[in-house]
Amino acid sequence: MIKSQEHNASSTSSLINITGGCHCGAVRFSAQVPQDTVVLACNCSICAMTGFQHLIVKHQAFNLSQGEDKLSSYRFHTQQANHLFCSVCGIKSFYQPRSHPDCWSININCIDKQANINWTIEPFDGQNWQQAKGGLTHD
Repeated sequence: MIKSQEHNASSTSSLINITGGCHCGAVRFSAQVPQDTVVLACNCSICAMTGFQHLIVKHQAFNLSQGEDKLSSYRFHTQQANHLFCSVCGIKSFYQPRSHPDCWSININCIDKQANINWTIEPFDGQNWQQAKGGLTHD
């Protein structure tokens, strides 16, 4: 089951609660994230095709509130990333990235409209993942 534990608020930015999910509403989640945070705009084959923009969230700061039974898995290449799609509408609102095995990657396009979120969008060269992974942080 994908469920959070109490989040440790050790970040220097104030934490806010976000909610989101898939297009049809079958999959819903919530998470605690820093108000000021970096989002990765990846150019790998799957992100470029789907427009996925990555908000990296520690497992313990994420809660899947509904739809675990609606998730379908897709793995390719190294089989390390677990791409999770709603089996009803096909939207990937979050997944387990290979770059951050202790985190979920949430698609910011699937987050409910929130006030007071300061995104910093940074490009990530997912087409050259092996070279680019060294620049990733694991906060």
